[in-house]
Amino acid sequence: MTLNSRPARPVILGQNQYGKAENRVVKITRDGATHHIKDLNVSVALSGDMDEVHYSGSNANVLPTDTTKNTVFAFAKEHGIESAEQFGIHLARHFVTSQEPIQTARIRIEEYAWERIEASDANSQFIGSDEVKHSFVRKGQETRLTQITYDGEKWEVVSGLKDLVVMNSTNSEFWGYVKDKYTTLKEAHDRILATQVSSRWRFNWTDDEQRMPNWEKSYEQTRKHMLQAFAETYSLSLQQTLYQMGSRIINNRSEIDEVRFSLPNKHHFLVDLEPFGLKNDNEVYYAADRPYGLIEATILRDGCEPKIPVDLTNL
Repeated sequence: MTLNSRPARPVILGQNQYGKAENRVVKITRDGATHHIKDLNVSVALSGDMDEVHYSGSNANVLPTDTTKNTVFAFAKEHGIESAEQFGIHLARHFVTSQEPIQTARIRIEEYAWERIEASDANSQFIGSDEVKHSFVRKGQETRLTQITYDGEKWEVVSGLKDLVVMNSTNSEFWGYVKDKYTTLKEAHDRILATQVSSRWRFNWTDDEQRMPNWEKSYEQTRKHMLQAFAETYSLSLQQTLYQMGSRIINNRSEIDEVRFSLPNKHHFLVDLEPFGLKNDNEVYYAADRPYGLIEATILRDGCEPKIPVDLTNL
Protein backbone atom coordinates (compact mmCIF):
# COMPACT_ATOMS: atom_id res chain seq x y z
CA MET A 1 0.00 0.00 0.00
CA THR A 2 1.50 3.33 -1.08
CA LEU A 3 1.21 6.53 0.82
CA ASN A 4 -1.17 7.93 -1.80
CA SER A 5 -3.49 4.91 -2.07
CA ARG A 6 -7.05 5.05 -0.81
CA PRO A 7 -7.51 3.84 2.79
CA ALA A 8 -9.18 0.50 3.28
CA ARG A 9 -12.85 0.42 4.20
CA PRO A 10 -14.70 0.83 6.55
CA VAL A 11 -12.89 4.19 6.98
CA ILE A 12 -14.91 6.49 4.72
CA LEU A 13 -15.23 10.20 4.11
CA GLY A 14 -18.21 12.00 5.58
CA GLN A 15 -19.66 15.44 4.93
CA ASN A 16 -17.06 17.93 3.77
CA GLN A 17 -16.79 21.43 2.40
CA TYR A 18 -14.14 24.00 1.71
CA GLY A 19 -13.82 27.64 0.72
CA LYS A 20 -12.45 31.01 1.73
CA ALA A 21 -13.79 32.49 4.95
CA GLU A 22 -14.22 36.12 5.96
CA ASN A 23 -13.49 38.01 2.76
CA ARG A 24 -13.82 41.67 3.81
CA VAL A 25 -15.15 43.61 0.85
CA VAL A 26 -16.15 47.27 0.90
CA LYS A 27 -17.98 48.59 -2.17
CA ILE A 28 -18.20 52.35 -2.74
CA THR A 29 -20.84 53.50 -5.23
CA ARG A 30 -20.16 57.02 -6.43
CA ASP A 31 -23.28 58.87 -7.48
CA GLY A 32 -21.56 62.10 -8.36
CA ALA A 33 -20.49 63.71 -5.10
CA THR A 34 -22.83 61.43 -3.14
CA HIS A 35 -21.27 58.12 -2.14
CA HIS A 36 -22.93 54.92 -0.87
CA ILE A 37 -21.20 52.16 1.14
CA LYS A 38 -21.76 48.42 1.36
CA ASP A 39 -19.42 46.79 3.90
CA LEU A 40 -19.54 42.97 3.93
CA ASN A 41 -17.73 40.01 5.46
CA VAL A 42 -18.29 37.13 3.01
CA SER A 43 -17.55 33.44 3.67
CA VAL A 44 -17.77 30.86 0.87
CA ALA A 45 -18.19 27.10 1.47
CA LEU A 46 -18.36 24.65 -1.45
CA SER A 47 -19.18 20.94 -1.48
CA GLY A 48 -19.64 18.24 -4.10
CA ASP A 49 -17.43 15.65 -5.78
CA MET A 50 -14.42 16.09 -3.52
CA ASP A 51 -13.64 12.51 -2.50
CA GLU A 52 -10.33 12.21 -4.33
CA VAL A 53 -8.73 15.31 -2.91
CA HIS A 54 -9.24 13.74 0.54
CA TYR A 55 -8.31 10.16 -0.39
CA SER A 56 -5.39 10.70 -2.74
CA GLY A 57 -4.67 14.42 -2.67
CA SER A 58 -5.75 14.93 -6.29
CA ASN A 59 -6.78 18.55 -6.83
CA ALA A 60 -8.43 17.85 -10.21
CA ASN A 61 -11.87 18.93 -8.94
CA VAL A 62 -10.68 21.68 -6.60
CA LEU A 63 -11.35 25.33 -7.35
CA PRO A 64 -8.70 27.11 -5.25
CA THR A 65 -9.99 29.02 -2.26
CA ASP A 66 -7.93 31.95 -3.52
CA THR A 67 -10.11 31.92 -6.64
CA THR A 68 -13.26 32.08 -4.54
CA LYS A 69 -11.78 35.12 -2.79
CA ASN A 70 -11.04 36.78 -6.12
CA THR A 71 -14.57 36.03 -7.29
CA VAL A 72 -16.04 37.85 -4.31
CA PHE A 73 -14.14 41.03 -5.14
CA ALA A 74 -14.71 40.75 -8.90
CA PHE A 75 -18.47 40.27 -8.39
CA ALA A 76 -18.58 43.38 -6.18
CA LYS A 77 -17.46 45.27 -9.28
CA GLU A 78 -19.34 43.29 -11.95
CA HIS A 79 -22.69 42.95 -10.18
CA GLY A 80 -22.51 45.61 -7.48
CA ILE A 81 -23.98 44.95 -4.04
CA GLU A 82 -27.69 45.70 -4.06
CA SER A 83 -28.16 43.76 -0.84
CA ALA A 84 -26.30 41.10 1.12
CA GLU A 85 -28.87 38.51 0.02
CA GLN A 86 -28.71 39.42 -3.67
CA PHE A 87 -24.90 39.40 -3.63
CA GLY A 88 -24.87 35.97 -1.98
CA ILE A 89 -27.33 34.65 -4.58
CA HIS A 90 -25.08 35.84 -7.43
CA LEU A 91 -22.07 34.10 -5.86
CA ALA A 92 -23.84 30.83 -5.04
CA ARG A 93 -25.34 30.54 -8.52
CA HIS A 94 -21.96 31.19 -10.11
CA PHE A 95 -20.06 28.54 -8.14
CA VAL A 96 -22.67 25.81 -8.69
CA THR A 97 -23.30 26.49 -12.38
CA SER A 98 -19.72 27.21 -13.47
CA GLN A 99 -17.96 24.26 -11.78
CA GLU A 100 -19.31 20.77 -12.50
CA PRO A 101 -17.82 19.09 -9.38
CA ILE A 102 -19.45 21.68 -7.11
CA GLN A 103 -22.98 20.64 -6.18
CA THR A 104 -23.79 23.00 -3.31
CA ALA A 105 -22.59 26.47 -2.42
CA ARG A 106 -23.21 28.13 0.94
CA ILE A 107 -22.54 31.84 1.25
CA ARG A 108 -22.54 33.48 4.68
CA ILE A 109 -22.46 37.25 4.89
CA GLU A 110 -22.22 39.74 7.72
CA GLU A 111 -23.07 43.33 6.81
CA TYR A 112 -21.85 46.34 8.76
CA ALA A 113 -24.08 49.38 8.36
CA TRP A 114 -22.89 52.96 7.96
CA GLU A 115 -24.79 56.24 8.09
CA ARG A 116 -23.82 59.69 6.96
CA ILE A 117 -22.20 62.08 9.41
CA GLU A 118 -24.40 65.11 9.96
CA ALA A 119 -22.16 68.04 9.12
CA SER A 120 -22.26 71.63 10.36
CA ASP A 121 -24.10 74.41 8.51
CA ALA A 122 -23.21 75.49 5.00
CA ASN A 123 -21.32 78.52 6.30
CA SER A 124 -18.64 76.31 7.77
CA GLN A 125 -15.10 77.57 7.24
CA PHE A 126 -14.33 74.11 5.89
CA ILE A 127 -16.22 72.28 3.12
CA GLY A 128 -19.78 73.18 4.02
CA SER A 129 -22.54 70.74 4.96
CA ASP A 130 -24.15 70.92 1.54
CA GLU A 131 -21.01 69.36 0.07
CA VAL A 132 -20.27 66.67 2.67
CA LYS A 133 -21.80 63.51 1.22
CA HIS A 134 -18.96 61.09 1.68
CA SER A 135 -18.42 60.87 5.44
CA PHE A 136 -19.94 58.06 7.49
CA VAL A 137 -20.07 56.65 11.00
CA ARG A 138 -20.69 52.98 11.80
CA LYS A 139 -24.39 52.61 12.54
CA GLY A 140 -25.76 50.92 15.61
CA GLN A 141 -24.37 47.92 17.41
CA GLU A 142 -26.07 45.11 15.55
CA THR A 143 -24.62 43.16 12.65
CA ARG A 144 -26.85 42.10 9.78
CA LEU A 145 -26.49 38.46 8.69
CA THR A 146 -27.50 36.25 5.80
CA GLN A 147 -26.77 32.71 4.65
CA ILE A 148 -27.46 31.64 1.06
CA THR A 149 -27.46 27.93 0.16
CA TYR A 150 -27.92 26.71 -3.43
CA ASP A 151 -27.79 23.17 -4.83
CA GLY A 152 -28.47 23.97 -8.48
CA GLU A 153 -32.25 23.69 -8.07
CA LYS A 154 -33.43 25.04 -4.74
CA TRP A 155 -32.46 28.07 -2.69
CA GLU A 156 -32.49 28.53 1.06
CA VAL A 157 -32.11 32.08 2.37
CA VAL A 158 -31.78 32.57 6.13
CA SER A 159 -31.16 36.14 7.22
CA GLY A 160 -30.98 37.78 10.62
CA LEU A 161 -29.01 39.93 12.99
CA LYS A 162 -26.91 39.72 16.14
CA ASP A 163 -25.78 42.02 18.96
CA LEU A 164 -28.95 44.15 18.93
CA VAL A 165 -29.13 45.39 22.54
CA VAL A 166 -32.58 46.50 23.73
CA MET A 167 -34.06 47.51 27.09
CA ASN A 168 -37.44 48.25 28.67
CA SER A 169 -37.00 50.18 31.91
CA THR A 170 -40.51 49.21 33.10
CA ASN A 171 -43.63 47.25 32.02
CA SER A 172 -41.90 43.99 32.93
CA GLU A 173 -42.63 41.60 35.81
CA PHE A 174 -41.45 38.16 36.90
CA TRP A 175 -43.35 36.28 39.59
CA GLY A 176 -45.35 33.10 40.23
CA TYR A 177 -42.43 30.82 39.32
CA VAL A 178 -41.47 27.48 40.86
CA LYS A 179 -39.65 27.78 44.18
CA ASP A 180 -37.61 25.17 45.99
CA LYS A 181 -35.07 25.17 48.82
CA TYR A 182 -32.43 26.68 46.54
CA THR A 183 -34.57 29.60 45.35
CA THR A 184 -33.45 33.01 46.59
CA LEU A 185 -34.72 35.22 43.75
CA LYS A 186 -37.38 37.68 44.89
CA GLU A 187 -40.50 38.17 42.81
CA ALA A 188 -40.49 41.36 40.75
CA HIS A 189 -43.54 43.41 39.77
CA ASP A 190 -41.58 46.20 38.12
CA ARG A 191 -38.21 45.33 36.65
CA ILE A 192 -35.82 46.21 33.85
CA LEU A 193 -36.02 43.83 30.90
CA ALA A 194 -32.95 43.90 28.67
CA THR A 195 -31.51 41.50 26.14
CA GLN A 196 -29.00 41.22 23.31
CA VAL A 197 -30.99 39.87 20.38
CA SER A 198 -29.61 37.19 18.11
CA SER A 199 -32.18 36.16 15.52
CA ARG A 200 -32.48 34.32 12.21
CA TRP A 201 -35.47 34.19 9.88
CA ARG A 202 -36.08 31.89 6.92
CA PHE A 203 -37.64 33.07 3.70
CA ASN A 204 -40.15 30.99 1.75
CA TRP A 205 -38.48 31.98 -1.52
CA THR A 206 -36.88 28.73 -2.71
CA ASP A 207 -36.73 28.75 -6.53
CA ASP A 208 -36.24 31.13 -9.43
CA GLU A 209 -39.85 30.77 -10.55
CA GLN A 210 -41.03 32.61 -7.43
CA ARG A 211 -41.00 36.36 -7.10
CA MET A 212 -37.88 37.35 -5.19
CA PRO A 213 -38.39 39.39 -1.99
CA ASN A 214 -37.16 42.95 -1.70
CA TRP A 215 -34.29 42.03 0.59
CA GLU A 216 -33.51 45.54 1.84
CA LYS A 217 -37.12 46.40 2.65
CA SER A 218 -37.68 43.00 4.23
CA TYR A 219 -34.75 43.46 6.64
CA GLU A 220 -35.80 46.98 7.56
CA GLN A 221 -39.42 45.96 8.19
CA THR A 222 -38.56 42.75 10.05
CA ARG A 223 -36.26 44.67 12.39
CA LYS A 224 -38.96 47.31 12.88
CA HIS A 225 -41.64 44.76 13.82
CA MET A 226 -39.21 42.98 16.15
CA LEU A 227 -38.41 46.19 18.01
CA GLN A 228 -42.00 47.41 18.13
CA ALA A 229 -43.15 44.11 19.62
CA PHE A 230 -40.41 44.32 22.26
CA ALA A 231 -41.43 47.85 23.17
CA GLU A 232 -45.19 47.30 23.14
CA THR A 233 -45.42 44.00 25.05
CA TYR A 234 -46.22 44.25 28.74
CA SER A 235 -43.95 41.39 29.72
CA LEU A 236 -44.52 38.78 32.41
CA SER A 237 -41.55 36.77 31.11
CA LEU A 238 -38.85 37.09 28.48
CA GLN A 239 -40.38 34.01 26.83
CA GLN A 240 -43.64 35.90 26.35
CA THR A 241 -41.80 38.84 24.80
CA LEU A 242 -39.86 36.53 22.48
CA TYR A 243 -43.09 34.94 21.24
CA GLN A 244 -44.64 38.35 20.58
CA MET A 245 -41.56 39.46 18.63
CA GLY A 246 -41.66 36.38 16.43
CA SER A 247 -45.43 36.50 16.00
CA ARG A 248 -45.33 40.13 14.90
CA ILE A 249 -42.81 39.23 12.20
CA ILE A 250 -44.73 36.18 10.92
CA ASN A 251 -48.03 38.08 10.88
CA ASN A 252 -46.64 41.09 9.00
CA ARG A 253 -44.05 39.62 6.64
CA SER A 254 -45.55 37.07 4.26
CA GLU A 255 -42.12 36.21 2.81
CA ILE A 256 -40.95 34.77 6.15
CA ASP A 257 -42.09 31.38 7.48
CA GLU A 258 -39.81 30.84 10.48
CA VAL A 259 -38.00 32.98 13.06
CA ARG A 260 -35.58 31.77 15.72
CA PHE A 261 -34.36 33.84 18.66
CA SER A 262 -31.58 33.46 21.18
CA LEU A 263 -32.14 36.04 23.94
CA PRO A 264 -29.77 36.31 26.90
CA ASN A 265 -31.48 38.01 29.83
CA LYS A 266 -29.26 40.97 30.64
CA HIS A 267 -30.03 41.00 34.36
CA HIS A 268 -30.30 44.30 36.24
CA PHE A 269 -30.45 43.92 40.00
CA LEU A 270 -31.52 46.65 42.42
CA VAL A 271 -28.58 47.78 44.54
CA ASP A 272 -29.09 47.69 48.30
CA LEU A 273 -28.53 51.31 49.35
CA GLU A 274 -29.87 50.95 52.91
CA PRO A 275 -26.35 50.65 54.42
CA PHE A 276 -25.84 54.24 53.23
CA GLY A 277 -29.16 55.45 54.62
CA LEU A 278 -30.65 55.74 51.14
CA LYS A 279 -33.87 54.35 49.67
CA ASN A 280 -33.59 52.74 46.25
CA ASP A 281 -36.96 53.38 44.61
CA ASN A 282 -36.28 51.37 41.43
CA GLU A 283 -33.60 53.85 40.42
CA VAL A 284 -30.13 52.34 40.84
CA TYR A 285 -29.26 48.92 39.39
CA TYR A 286 -26.27 46.67 39.07
CA ALA A 287 -25.90 45.42 35.48
CA ALA A 288 -24.64 41.83 35.68
CA ASP A 289 -22.96 40.44 32.57
CA ARG A 290 -22.87 36.81 33.80
CA PRO A 291 -24.26 34.37 34.57
CA TYR A 292 -27.38 35.11 32.56
CA GLY A 293 -30.64 33.41 31.72
CA LEU A 294 -30.71 32.29 28.08
CA ILE A 295 -34.10 32.08 26.39
CA GLU A 296 -34.33 30.45 22.94
CA ALA A 297 -37.27 29.48 20.75
CA THR A 298 -38.51 29.14 17.18
CA ILE A 299 -41.72 30.81 15.97
CA LEU A 300 -43.33 29.25 12.88
CA ARG A 301 -46.07 30.00 10.42
CA ASP A 302 -48.80 27.40 10.93
CA GLY A 303 -48.18 24.36 8.70
CA CYS A 304 -44.47 25.05 8.18
CA GLU A 305 -41.64 22.75 9.28
CA PRO A 306 -38.69 24.18 11.27
CA LYS A 307 -35.42 24.24 9.32
CA ILE A 308 -33.27 26.80 11.14
CA PRO A 309 -30.72 24.94 13.32
CA VAL A 310 -31.56 24.91 17.00
CA ASP A 311 -28.02 25.96 17.80
CA LEU A 312 -27.57 29.37 16.19
CA THR A 313 -23.80 28.92 16.28
CA ASN A 314 -24.33 26.57 13.31
CA LEU A 315 -25.17 29.58 11.17
